[in-house]
This record gives sequence, structure tokens and C-alpha cells, in this order.
Amino acid sequence: MAVLPGSIFWERRDTAGAEHALVDIGAGLRVRGSALAVDPLAYSAAYELITEAGGSTKSFEVSAEGAGWARTLRLEAEDGRWRVSTGEQGDLDAALTAAGHAGAGLPGTEDPDLLLGAFDVDLTGSPLTNTLPIRRLGLLKAEPGVAHRVSVAWVLLPSLEVIQADQIYTALGDGRVRFANETFSADLSVDADGFVIDYPGLAKRV
Repeated sequence: MAVLPGSIFWERRDTAGAEHALVDIGAGLRVRGSALAVDPLAYSAAYELITEAGGSTKSFEVSAEGAGWARTLRLEAEDGRWRVSTGEQGDLDAALTAAGHAGAGLPGTEDPDLLLGAFDVDLTGSPLTNTLPIRRLGLLKAEPGVAHRVSVAWVLLPSLEVIQADQIYTALGDGRVRFANETFSADLSVDADGFVIDYPGLAKRV
């Protein structure tokens, strides 16, 4: 296992939880990360992310587990087309029902072609994955006020269901980038490498 030179830690603000990412920004981006949270039930997740030199996601592998269940997901991309493989043990639906929540979707997606044209992944609750479009689009050097609409492979936690989602990123200048979707927006503070420092309401670096 390669040793990665950078370390970033975020505390969740929307629920009890945290994320820790080991990063290498040499040729493209390589990340090994872990996340844990208690909502909608207690889980831990581990992931590995590799991007191409230009910033588009090359592969994303994630596992999630909790009491009585475990799931895995692997996404591999080439020219905006995705291959998806999954695994499942135990019964996440039963765990969610016992915690008073609705059941989860299956891990992955039945139709990877729905992700055609997505060049980034977005992991639920993860400020690390907001870095991907910011770096790929060069938003820290982009003209402020110009909106960039992107399609992403949105990976839901804890189910690892994958959904195509449209998002909008807008450079604001002074190390700030606005993230928005159809129902939400937040102004992110980011460092010189595009990693999130503060995501209001979600997570803050410590």
C-alpha cells in the first residue's frame, strides 16, 4: 500500500461524524479516506479514489458497514462511461427499519448508462468529493460568477446506491466556490489546492 503524503480531517456539523482523507496531488489525485456517521444509522465507510491527470474520476471504490450488514461498490470510468460492481452481506433494510427509517435501495445502479457524461463522483456527506469538480474545472483560477453545470455519480451512504445528479459550481473568488443543486446551495471555503475548509452546515476542517 502506497504511503500518501497529505492528511485532511473534517468534523461533520449536520450529524455526529467525521471524515479523514489521505491525499496525494501528484499526477491527478489519489485519496484513501474513511468516514463515519450516526445518521440514518451508525455506519463506517472506507474509500479509495483515483483521478486522471486532468481531474476526471478514474476509479472509486467504497465499502460501508454497520451492525448486521456490509456493502461494497466499485466504479470505474473511461471517457464518461462507467462500469459498476457491487457486493452485499447481511440486511441493511432490516437495520434501517429497526432504527425507524425506510429501507435502502440496492448498491450500485441497474443502468450504468444513466451515468454517461459524469466525470466526478459525489459521496454523501463527504467534503472531499466536492474537491473533484473544483480541481477538474480549475475554479480557483476561473472568472468569478460563471456557473458550471456538471453531472456526477452520486453515491448514497450508507446504501451505496448510485444516482446521476446535476450540480452547479460557481467560482466566487477569494478561495470561495458556490455549490448548488435543484434545491440547495452553499458557499464553500477552499484552500489553495481546492480542498474544502468549511462547508456550512455539513463539515468543517479541524
